[in-house]
Amino acid sequence: MANEAAVLRGVQKQYKDFTLGPIDLTVPTGTIVGLVGENGAGKTTTLKLLCGVNPADAGEITLLGSRPTDTAARARLGVVFEDAYFYGGLTAGHIGKSMAGIFGSRWNAGQFADLLERFGLDEKKKVSEYSRGMRMKLSLATALAHNPDLLVLDEATAGLDPVVRAEMLDLFLEFIQDEGHSILMSSHITSDLEQVADSIAYLHHGKLLFHEDKDALLQEYGLLRCSRSQLEKLPAGTVVYTREGAFGCESLVKGRTEVQQLLPEAVCDPAAIDDIMRFYSGRDAQ
Repeated sequence: MANEAAVLRGVQKQYKDFTLGPIDLTVPTGTIVGLVGENGAGKTTTLKLLCGVNPADAGEITLLGSRPTDTAARARLGVVFEDAYFYGGLTAGHIGKSMAGIFGSRWNAGQFADLLERFGLDEKKKVSEYSRGMRMKLSLATALAHNPDLLVLDEATAGLDPVVRAEMLDLFLEFIQDEGHSILMSSHITSDLEQVADSIAYLHHGKLLFHEDKDALLQEYGLLRCSRSQLEKLPAGTVVYTREGAFGCESLVKGRTEVQQLLPEAVCDPAAIDDIMRFYSGRDAQ
């Protein structure tokens, strides 16, 4: 079994008003990688390049040991893109028959039926009659029923209620129990990623700022509240960005444990992924 489900090396994509990359990103086999970033940061573009939907202008992409253009590799890929729904006049039953024709022996009709039942989806009901959450569940059931090795999910939990989201996250964790399975998922709901992701990759203005182990990342960054004079005692490079208000400074810092030792009288709480993104965006908006 290869140690890497997907690898992007020096990958670039140029559009009229946006440049992605060059980025280096690896999805280790048997892990969930969470891809975060502001709107327009390049998350969907990255996922489409990986899946072979769009070609890269430069760099090299390895997908399940092959290339995104390789039909056999793409057959081992399960994909759910936000709003990429099936034609409204179809039923889940119709879709199951179509997928059996596309995937052949890889398609597991029994598993598809089980997932429809688990998700409470009526196979005779038209897709146009489904709610957004039901359509997303149908997309996921379709992505899972041909036994993929890699799931690529673009905002798959967006707009869903907390109960449905929790169901989805449980399913992702079940899928990853097989050590040969991997997931790359983008999400604006960073609390979901904090629950299930093994690592977090942060895209910002088309550049990959970091890709780090999630637990190490949340341990590393802190939200420091202190005075300007206290802040000036910290070593260069510790402070990512500071917001000053009437009651002092609030800063995103790296090396939370060291900061707590240097400023024991100040408050330095763990920073969530949202906090990290908010402060990096604030820094670059200056």
